[in-house]
Amino acid sequence: MDDGSKTNTTGSSAEEPESWWVRLLRRLREWRLHQYAARGMAYGLGSGAVSLLILWIQSR
Repeated sequence: MDDGSKTNTTGSSAEEPESWWVRLLRRLREWRLHQYAARGMAYGLGSGAVSLLILWIQSR
């Protein structure tokens, strides 16, 4: 009974005052990760395209 009430009490009361801060920080972190992932994919695709272009030019 104490364990169940502890998790419910801690989960609801501890997160209520800071929930919008926690959500904001989490969204900023996720957004940054998405930005880094998108940049990494774009960089990877770009370098792959350049490599293919160089191979194509050399084969001519």
